[in-house]
Amino acid sequence: MSPAQQTSVTAAFRTMHESGCFVLPNPWDVGTAIYLEHLGFEALATTSAGFAFSRGQRDGAVPRDEMLAHIREIVEATALPVNADFQSGYADEPEGVAANVRLCLANGAAGLSIEDSTGQADPPLYEKELAVDRIRAARAAIDASETGVVLTGRCEAWLVGDPDPLRTALERLAAYAEAGADCLYAPGASNPDEIAQIVKAVAPKPVNVLVSGFNHHLSFSQLADLGVRRISVGSGLALAAWGAFLRAAQDIKANGTFNLLANGAASADLNKLFQEKS
Repeated sequence: MSPAQQTSVTAAFRTMHESGCFVLPNPWDVGTAIYLEHLGFEALATTSAGFAFSRGQRDGAVPRDEMLAHIREIVEATALPVNADFQSGYADEPEGVAANVRLCLANGAAGLSIEDSTGQADPPLYEKELAVDRIRAARAAIDASETGVVLTGRCEAWLVGDPDPLRTALERLAAYAEAGADCLYAPGASNPDEIAQIVKAVAPKPVNVLVSGFNHHLSFSQLADLGVRRISVGSGLALAAWGAFLRAAQDIKANGTFNLLANGAASADLNKLFQEKS
């Protein structure tokens, strides 16, 4: 992707956050990215967990350079804006986050997220001041690049089992917004009232909400009415695919029957799609 193309795609992605609500689905490989574009989605996001599982690794175990190569692979597979799940920036200190953000920008991402999880049991979240400085460093790296890439600040309070995740998320997301995050995100939020409080706390900046198996009862219209601008599914689609695979494989092993294979996608349809893409 040329600098001019990245600028155009990034500008379109930024505009999508200005009003209304949109779904940002998460492919985990080239084929799923192509299919989601085929369906008519307007932007995509990588999923660290979905990609890790496809590589036989736990979420968070994929090395930085392997993740950067994956981000580029997804960017090159589609004409759509791609938001990079860049985890915690692959560094603890702000300077390291900034350096790695510059590497991510070079791979064509139209957006990227930086989370405040340390990946450790104690403490599970970076100290608040350091977490804010990390967002500020990512913002400075993006501004220096003049790409306009959308920066999402993530608070992982729900995912790390914080004793008061709403309070922690409200305080941190407001601080991340002030530090320069364009979009705010607290994966794990599922109570409509709590989501509404998050939206209010960072307004007028847009909020991303994760919808997956744990909160699948939430609908697009309900979240839009709450003021949510962006809905992602994280590893949800990958886990749905894994669920179908596990059930079919277990049925074959346990029962010697192949009935669940009848629910599979039509290979002719996929061949046609990928032939057209190539």
